Amino acid sequence: MGNRFEIDGEEVLDGEVKPFGNSAHVTVPKRWRGADVKVVRISEPTEEENDE
Repeated sequence: MGNRFEIDGEEVLDGEVKPFGNSAHVTVPKRWRGADVKVVRISEPTEEENDE
């Protein structure tokens, strides 16, 4: 099991990191524009995603 983090926040979103050019992104609701966010990786990337 990984590390445990405690974060105070307003809302939690489960998502998947998707390819985006030479990088990757996570889509969040438009209403989050301008908000401060934190992204926590909860699993290891698959081999296919590491092929850079």
